[in-house]
Amino acid sequence: MTRRAKKRQGRTGTPGPDIAREFHVGGDLRPLSDSDITRIVAHAFDILGTVGMAGLPDGAMRRALAAGATRRADGRLCFPKDMILRALARAPGHVALPGFTPDRDLRVGGGTVHIGTGGAAVQVLDAATSTYRDSYLNDLYDLMRVLEASPNIHYGLRPVIARDLSDPFELDVNSAFACMKATSKPIGISFCEADHIDPIVQMFDTALGHPDAFRERPFCMAVIVHVVPPLTYAAEGIQMLEKAAAAGMVPQICSAGQAGATSPVTLAGALAQGLAECLAGLAVVDGIQQGAPCIYALMPFISDLRTGAMSGGGGEAAIANAAAAQLLAHVGLPSTVSAGMTDSKLADAQAGYEKGYTVALAAHAGADMINLSVGMLGSIMVASPEAMVIDDDMCGAILRSIRGIEVSEATLDLTAVERVVTQDGHYLGEAETLNRMKTDYTYPALADRQSVDDWLEAGAQSIWDRAQSRVAEILAEPPPTHLSAEAEARIRAQFPIRLEP
Repeated sequence: MTRRAKKRQGRTGTPGPDIAREFHVGGDLRPLSDSDITRIVAHAFDILGTVGMAGLPDGAMRRALAAGATRRADGRLCFPKDMILRALARAPGHVALPGFTPDRDLRVGGGTVHIGTGGAAVQVLDAATSTYRDSYLNDLYDLMRVLEASPNIHYGLRPVIARDLSDPFELDVNSAFACMKATSKPIGISFCEADHIDPIVQMFDTALGHPDAFRERPFCMAVIVHVVPPLTYAAEGIQMLEKAAAAGMVPQICSAGQAGATSPVTLAGALAQGLAECLAGLAVVDGIQQGAPCIYALMPFISDLRTGAMSGGGGEAAIANAAAAQLLAHVGLPSTVSAGMTDSKLADAQAGYEKGYTVALAAHAGADMINLSVGMLGSIMVASPEAMVIDDDMCGAILRSIRGIEVSEATLDLTAVERVVTQDGHYLGEAETLNRMKTDYTYPALADRQSVDDWLEAGAQSIWDRAQSRVAEILAEPPPTHLSAEAEARIRAQFPIRLEP
C-alpha cells in the first residue's frame, strides 16, 4: 500500500574536512508498532479523502482536479487514496542537497541522519552581558560562521531574523547572502514574498560564476510553510513552492500543527493530521512536476495545555517527532522533524536534558534531517552561538550512538584476551587499542573530563565559559573563502547588501 524505506545500509557520504562527514543511518528506534503505523496512515488517507483541504489557489486547484481530486459542496478539496498513492510512487525517496562546494554535498533520505539549525528567532543571548536583545544581520552571519566550524552540524537553515532590516526584499536577499557567505554547507532560507525567489537565485548564479549555475548546484533550500493547520493550504506558501520548483530550488515544506490547538490533542491524532497535511503538500508538488525533489517536514509541536504555550522540550515532543520520522520513512518520503527545542532560556541543565533526549530519539528513529535543534533556546525564540558549539558537542555523542556497536571476529578476539591476561594484564599497550582509539571513540571538544582537582587547578571553567572562548576563536579566524572576492563584488554591485565587507 505504501512504500517502506529500503533496508538500512552502513555509512554514507563523501569524506571531507569534517569528521562528521561519516554519516550514520538511524531507524532502530520504532516508537510505533506496525499496526500503529497502519492505523495512523489509514486515518491520514481518510482525512484527505473525506475532510480534505481548504485554500488551494486556483492554478494548483485546477491541476489537482485534473489529477483526480474532488471538490465538496463547501469548496474543500478531497484527495482519493489512489491519487496520493500514485504521487507517492513517483516521489523520490532520496534528494540530493548540494553544498556550495562538492565536499559539503548531502544525500537526504533513507534514514541517514543530518542535524541542522532552523527557526526564526527574534532575539539572541548576548554572552558578554547575559542579556537578550534583538537579532541583527551580523548575528545571523556570526551564527552561520560558527555552524561552518561545527563538525557535527551538517546544514544551516536561517536561525534568526535580521530585525535591523525592515524592507522585505532587503531582508530576504541579505539573509540569503549572509548564510551563503558564512558557510559552504547546504543552507536554507524562508521568503517574505514569492517574487523574491528569482532575484535571489540570480544572486546565487553570480556567486557560483555563471547563469543557471544554481540549477546545477542548488545549495540553498526553500523553506516553505505550505499549510496552516488544521488542514488549510497557505496560499502564499503554494506560490513560493511553485516559484522555487521553477527555479530549481529544493523545497522543504512543513506541517507544524500544535497538539491541542491546531491539531488534535492526542499524539496519534496529531500525527495523522500532520501526515495528511504533508501528503496534501505532496499532491501539490506532484501537480507542479511529477517526481520533483522535495523534503517533507512533519513537526508535531506540543502545547503546554495549562497555558496553551508551545513546549518544545517535553517528552511528548521527543516521542512524537521520533514517530513522525518513522511515518515519513514508512511512506518513503525524505523526512525532517523538529528536536532540541528546549524551553530553557539558558544553556543550563534543563536545556541539556531537553535537547539531549529529543535529538537522540529523533536521530535513532532515522530522521533524515533534524531542524530547530542546535543553538536555539527559549522555545526557539532565542539563538546563541555559544549554545550552538555546546550542542555540536552533544550531537557528536548522539551521532556516535547511532553508529552502534560493531560485532565481528575482530571485536571479539579470544587470542587477544589470552595474551593480555597471561602477560601485561591490561589492554593499554595493545595495537588494537591504539588503532581504535579514534575510529571507535568520540571525544568532546568542550565537555570536561578532568578530575575535580585538575579542573579546579585549571580555573574551574564551566562549559559556558569554554563555549564563549570557542566562539571567540571561531570568529577571530579568517572568514571562509568559498565565495570569491570577485563574485562578492559583483553581488554587492547588483543587490542592496547591508552586511559589512
